[in-house]
Amino acid sequence: MFVIVVYDTLAERNPQVLRTCRRYLHWVQRSVFQGELSAAQHRTFLEDLKQHIDPGYDSVLIYRTRTPHQVETQTIGQDLGNTGPIL
Repeated sequence: MFVIVVYDTLAERNPQVLRTCRRYLHWVQRSVFQGELSAAQHRTFLEDLKQHIDPGYDSVLIYRTRTPHQVETQTIGQDLGNTGPIL
């Protein structure tokens, strides 16, 4: 599945959430990541992520779709990050 993750966490937790997202996905910009995950990778990613957030304060949005081709993306301004595949 293709996953887009957007997070807003307390500043002290940002580094842990950032590292967790980088282990599984491609950085797009600031608190946004995207990439392909298998069902098993998705489950592991969620388990890892939940260890680093406070659900009473932090917010993590996860959008899932079958392929990146089903997501229309428009960039206004600078195109940040690496949205290409890992080779």
